Parts: sequence; structure tokens; C-alpha cells
Amino acid sequence: MSAPHDGLLLEVEGLRKRFGENVVLDGTSLRVKRGSLVTVLGRSGSGKSVFLKCLGGVVRPDEGTIRFDGREQRPEDRAARADFRSRCSFLFQGNALFDSLTALENVALPLEQTTDLKDREIRERSLEALKQLELEKHQDRYPGQLSGGMQKRLALARAIVTRPELVLFDEPTAGLDPLRRNAVFAMIATYQRQFHFTALVVTHDVPEALAASDHVALLDNGKMCFEGTPQDFAASENSVVRGFRDSASVLGTMLAEIRRGEAPSTDES
Repeated sequence: MSAPHDGLLLEVEGLRKRFGENVVLDGTSLRVKRGSLVTVLGRSGSGKSVFLKCLGGVVRPDEGTIRFDGREQRPEDRAARADFRSRCSFLFQGNALFDSLTALENVALPLEQTTDLKDREIRERSLEALKQLELEKHQDRYPGQLSGGMQKRLALARAIVTRPELVLFDEPTAGLDPLRRNAVFAMIATYQRQFHFTALVVTHDVPEALAASDHVALLDNGKMCFEGTPQDFAASENSVVRGFRDSASVLGTMLAEIRRGEAPSTDES
């Protein structure tokens, strides 16, 4: 395994993707250090999930370069793509668990599809993944018989059973209340450090992302308009960052003005 420049595991340069006349990614770039937890923030519909799917090979970008561990990921380079798939996992929005499979069968599936392991070893590794996420007692249950939190842990067990170096999380807290969002980000941070994988998360949940991440980026109009530490993000005077970060405070000010009978200010500068 090669050592990427400056400890980088993933490098994205100039990614472009359009669907018809709709330009979703317009020269998007990002660098992800090995062993870090990186969050890409952005409004709903800003292209975060498309960006992640381009990285995971689910969607093919129109232009740009993706390098994993220093090796460029070109569609025609099957060996590079196979190497990436064997070292990366994708945790889909909504978990994407198979309702007709038990918890154990869901976790075993990627091992069955991507390895030449014997059935006994697949079962042992799958049970170990369930145990690590405190789900071993529920191995014979179906996803519909598990709570929402258990389903999240089951999806993560399936994602880490192949012992990946990189895990891509697509909106892992979509539709969850604040307490459950906190729990999911705590789970990601805990297991990322325990299993030593690199995590790339796309989300629009600012407080949780800032608390859990080593590095954050903000996607706006198809480009990363900000990259830095959570502390840098919290202190940034960039107008786009401020508008995204301080939206709750802006709403509070507007409501206070409305209650006083004043015309609410719409200044976003």
C-alpha cells in the first residue's frame, strides 16, 4: 500500500457533473487526510449526495480527477476501481437494508459479494461486527423488527465488516430528531476512532458536524466555498458560511422584529 502525499487518502480535483441543463458540481475539489473525520456541509439540493456518489462510483462525473491513496480512479482502469471498492464502504441515506434478510444476513452480504472467504469465516466476521456494535443478540431479527437506532448500527456493521479504510456516509441523520442526530454522530465518531477508518460525511446538520468533525467543507453552487477546522468555520466571516451557519440566529432576529411590529430585515450580508 502506497503512502499518499501529505498523508492524504482521498484527493478530488475539479469535479464537474450536470444533469441536462442543471449544473450540480462545478469544479468541486476536496482533500481528505487518512484517519480523519471530514464533513461536507451544504443546503438540501446543493449536490452533496451527488458528490459522494461520484466518489463511490455510483455516478460518473463529467470531468475532474479522483485519487484514492495516490492512485487515479479512471473508469477504464478496472484494477484501480476494484482496489477502491475493496477498501471503501458506502453507508447510504436511509440505511438501504434488505428487509427480507436477517441482521446477520445483511452484514454478511458484502463479504459474500466481494471476497472469496468460506462460509464459516463470513459468519464469524459478521457475528463479530454485530457484537462490536452491540447487536449480536438481534442477529436473527429482520430490519423491520429493530428500532431506528439499531437499524443505523446495523447499517454501520455492514459497512465496516469488510474492514474498509474509507467509509462514505450519505446524510446519515436525514429525518432524525436532534437527540437521534446527536447519537448518530457520536456513533460515527466513536467507531471511526475504534476501527481506524477515514470517514467522509455529507450532511446539512451544522452543530452536530462541527462537534464531531476534524475538518469541514461547505458546498455551495457546485464548489467548495470553505474548507477548514470546525473552529475556523465557527469564526469565519465568509458571507456564505455565515448565512448557512447563523440561519437560526437570523430567524430569531426576524421573529423578534415581527413581534415588535417592525418589518423584518432581510440583509444576509
